Amino acid sequence: MPALGGLLVLDKPSGITSRDAVDRAASWFPRKTKIGHAGTLDPLATGVLVLAVGSATRLIEYVQDMPKIYRTHIRLGATSDTDDADGTVTPNPTAAPMDVETVRAVLAAFVGEVEQVPPAYSAARVEGRRAYALARRGADVALAPRRVRIDRIEIREYRWPELELDVHCGKGTYIRSIARDLGRVLGVGGYVTDLRRLRIGPFMVDEAVPLEADSDAARRKLLPPAAAVSGLPVVRVRADEIRQLRNGQAIPAAGEGEMAVLDEAGELVAVGHAVGGWLKPEKVLASVGA
Repeated sequence: MPALGGLLVLDKPSGITSRDAVDRAASWFPRKTKIGHAGTLDPLATGVLVLAVGSATRLIEYVQDMPKIYRTHIRLGATSDTDDADGTVTPNPTAAPMDVETVRAVLAAFVGEVEQVPPAYSAARVEGRRAYALARRGADVALAPRRVRIDRIEIREYRWPELELDVHCGKGTYIRSIARDLGRVLGVGGYVTDLRRLRIGPFMVDEAVPLEADSDAARRKLLPPAAAVSGLPVVRVRADEIRQLRNGQAIPAAGEGEMAVLDEAGELVAVGHAVGGWLKPEKVLASVGA
């Protein structure tokens, strides 16, 4: 059987980890097929989880760097030790309703290049150990703030204490941290009750495969590896140039910077870096079925 390679947009259900979703999706492909995922979703979260299959696993970093859109419901007036509904929720008996303009003003301060502290129950590392593993043992978890990019936050609906947002952001942004920090600034507390990732780059939830799909349906939805680098400039190369790239040799190329290298049929064969009229291979993909 020819090797399978490409990207698959999965609609992750709630209640399982991203790793669980990958393990279940593995049944769609031949044994020992490499499968990875780009951008972990919390167990509570649903939506777009991009799976990389076969040789496309080498391109996961490009998908991880793509902008993302989330839709979330936040409940104000209470806190959670996990910053979402899966944790222990503690109501704030003194919380008073906030008007929408106050909420909007606080959210505006979260937009841009901002410092964000990950949730204690997260995969962030503390001295080499996962924060959630320490938090589950009752340890005090002190995580350093990280710089993240939040492009836009839109209020879709607000009826105290329920708030629905669309968040457009970059890599590494925690929506749970936005809920926690919003509640903290307002002085009432806040946590995520529902979270759905609508999009990563060009990969949209409307085109995603459910975990209940059968193998044939899932394979028909497999996208070419080139989809992972759709944001890069493209250079097309001949068969002899492909051989040079696979031998680690540079080839002549116009332009500068990182480029997606396609063969004459439009298939991705490499990602390279061009400088001074030469393109040097950085990642070379084995041809599917080779």
